[in-house]
Amino acid sequence: MSERTDPIVVAIGGHSLLSPDLPPTVANQFAVTQEAMKPVADLLERGRHLILTHGNGPQIGFMQLRSELAKDTLPEVPLDSLVADSQGAMGYMIERALRAELHRRGHDGRVVTIVTEVEVDPDDPAFAAPNKPIGRFYDQAEADSMAAERGWQLMVDPKRGVRRVVASPAPKRIVQLPTIEQLVELGITVICCGGGGIPVSAGAEGQIIGQEAVIDKDRVSMLLAVRLGAAQFVITTSVEYVYEDFYSDHPTPRPELTKDEVAVLASSDQFAAGSMAPKMEAAVGYLDAIDGEAIICLPEHLVDAIEGRAGSHIRRG
Repeated sequence: MSERTDPIVVAIGGHSLLSPDLPPTVANQFAVTQEAMKPVADLLERGRHLILTHGNGPQIGFMQLRSELAKDTLPEVPLDSLVADSQGAMGYMIERALRAELHRRGHDGRVVTIVTEVEVDPDDPAFAAPNKPIGRFYDQAEADSMAAERGWQLMVDPKRGVRRVVASPAPKRIVQLPTIEQLVELGITVICCGGGGIPVSAGAEGQIIGQEAVIDKDRVSMLLAVRLGAAQFVITTSVEYVYEDFYSDHPTPRPELTKDEVAVLASSDQFAAGSMAPKMEAAVGYLDAIDGEAIICLPEHLVDAIEGRAGSHIRRG
């Protein structure tokens, strides 16, 4: 491989590792991930130094459902432990697929997954106003039972039913950052901060306490990119560009944007909450701290996007 360059943080959406055309079996997820790792291997071959993060939205829903269905036989698993489970399982899947692809090309790539805790403030206002939906949809009777039995907070989707919502607090500190930095210095491809990280807080005596929450993956990825001084911060998603008037009959792609232009678009509600809005917030947060480049692109366009031929590129000005 070529000599390595400055680190690039690539945030991979959890839906990128699933196919809408296939049942979400483990075997199918491995097959989809193998395809998703090909552009990552292309970049590593070109000497790019990558740190990978990933979402876990669909996967954490599957895990919660398994725990729920087994509740009469086994103790249910708390949400922080489910995030840890998803980090291990998905990290294994990503690193196995990436190592296999690199081996096929004749390279002995060094890839490692770090099960990562992220500290949050237990007094974060998000805990008083949960708004992050997870898991499956319930009918009203099931939802009422869940709320009574478990104290869940719920949201109603008029078309699909009722769904659990949990807090999504702001990330304050990546607990394993010193270890991640050491691995990056050694030129190892690191997979970390999966699913936004395991939400934890510090107890009165300094001990780690797990929190029943889900941290936004893009916000944590931004924090990681800033702490590592990443030259580029890439978020792969389901659209080719950032669009102006996305929900109109004539959406306009914006392949080049400044931080100030993003702020103007955001102030006119151009970015939907829960989809493009947190990505734009993460991009602006990164550029507030680093004079680098934030990129939004399709997963399959990752190579062309990093090399300037695809996706939306956001800079300070």
